[in-house]
Amino acid sequence: MTAESIPLPTTHPLDARVPALAALSRDTGGDLTVEVLPVAQSVTLRFDPSAPARAGVDAALGVPLPVRPNTWVDTGDGEVVWLGPDEWLVTSHTGNRGVGEAALRALVAGDTGVGGAATDTSAQRVVLRIGGRLARELLSFGCALDLHPRSFPAGRSAQTLLGRAAVLLLARDDRSDADGGAVFDLHVRSSFAGYLADWLLDAALEFGGSDVPSLAG
Repeated sequence: MTAESIPLPTTHPLDARVPALAALSRDTGGDLTVEVLPVAQSVTLRFDPSAPARAGVDAALGVPLPVRPNTWVDTGDGEVVWLGPDEWLVTSHTGNRGVGEAALRALVAGDTGVGGAATDTSAQRVVLRIGGRLARELLSFGCALDLHPRSFPAGRSAQTLLGRAAVLLLARDDRSDADGGAVFDLHVRSSFAGYLADWLLDAALEFGGSDVPSLAG
């Protein structure tokens, strides 16, 4: 294919739950929003950040690779999330081939320190965006992290548990609850997405959310 973008799925594992999740904004007077984001191109990148390949990777991403633990950066088209000393998650919401599996693999192929690998993991996770004045309180029902902006400001990330689901949590906006609340992205494995969506709907009953729909899967 000669197109600059990689085709992305048009269906989503949470399609059936979108109406119930969208209704939370109405049911809470806008104090809580849960948005199901479209499936993004995702690549798990592994290489030694001190290797010569680093300059090419930074150029392809358009931003410096985040090397501080538990941080992420916005590329304008997606995110680059630190997962470990030699591992990152690179996303693109437009399917940009320049940061796709083949392009990134070519950049790190010469790195032998940790294998220099790039693997497409687009089907592995889905993303839920939680926002509003009640966002922190909702997440606190099932997450042990201190999500106050002094401890978890915008630009921070964590691999943690929400309910009983493993999630990659990103702080996008660290406004105070009085100023409208923060915004968080939850990356969850596709196989746990339905469980997590139902957990959020159940937890939101505390704030006047609608009943959790009876859904299979």
